[in-house]
Amino acid sequence: MALIIPKNYKLKLLPETTEQAIKMVKVNFQARLAETLNLRRVTAPLFVLTGTGINDDLNGTERAVSFPIKCMGDRRAEVVHSLAKWKRMKLGSYGIAPGFGLYTDMNAIRADEDLDNLHSLYVDQWDWEKTITSEDRNLDFLKETVNKIYRAMKDMEKLVYEAHPHITPILPDNIKFIHSEELLEKYPNLSPKERETNAAKEYGAVFIIGIGGVLANGEKHDGRAPDYDDWTTPTVNGFKGLNGDILFWNPILNCSFEISSMGIRVDKTALLRQLEIAGCMDRVSLEFHKSLLEDRIPLSIGGGIGQSRLCMFFLQKAHIGEVQASIWPEEQIRICEENNIHLL
Repeated sequence: MALIIPKNYKLKLLPETTEQAIKMVKVNFQARLAETLNLRRVTAPLFVLTGTGINDDLNGTERAVSFPIKCMGDRRAEVVHSLAKWKRMKLGSYGIAPGFGLYTDMNAIRADEDLDNLHSLYVDQWDWEKTITSEDRNLDFLKETVNKIYRAMKDMEKLVYEAHPHITPILPDNIKFIHSEELLEKYPNLSPKERETNAAKEYGAVFIIGIGGVLANGEKHDGRAPDYDDWTTPTVNGFKGLNGDILFWNPILNCSFEISSMGIRVDKTALLRQLEIAGCMDRVSLEFHKSLLEDRIPLSIGGGIGQSRLCMFFLQKAHIGEVQASIWPEEQIRICEENNIHLL
């Protein structure tokens, strides 16, 4: 997306007050998330060893920032893209029982991002993962989990309003569930991003199910790596996929606003099926994949929730650089300053 400059944009909070509000949002939301999903906080790595299969491949095209380790014979490490696989391995090593899980602060560098209102080189999110049973691997359980997360977000929105009454709540009472195939049927002539925009604008908050698989038109709604989310298991509605994205409508920018990507993770059957579809069967020998195929890590559900994105939305900011410190093109900084958008 190109840089969006809202017409007559006005600050709801001064930069100094914004810093205090960011702390309030982050401290309180993670507490609510942990309580509602039965999660405990753990410490996470900033980087992992290259070649272990632990790092998240995202859409499969993003390059990880990497560096040689001098005291390990220049073996390479890479900054994490996310902790989707690492968290699941940690569930196993800690022996966390079904119904309980963990969360952590994930910090990443995504050097290939196109920098705009929503995308930064620096990514910060709450990565969470929860142990489940085989009976939980269904669409109803996924929706139940999404609803719990959404209620925590609604609570956070109310807390911001209580602290700053001029920032009025805008989220609807309930989040709408819709499959990516249904969106295609509803808007057959639109691109996936245009479908998301229409759905977010219509419902205010939407969870789009089934991200990663090929749709009826032969295209994907969006890419997903083949080895964490399950996007091929059939569901009760006849469609495929046990994962999805939480999107809000952002009235400041007049666009859809992705706040979370999450899903029920692959079991052994789904892993092998998706690796074959993606042409990645060579991965079965990697550490993470061997652990899953040998039943050394548990079934799970998990996802990531953008910390800066959440702060940006609830504090009604126009640019993610208003709630995080990063690097931006000089021209973008200049345009933002001219339009009352103060980047940290």
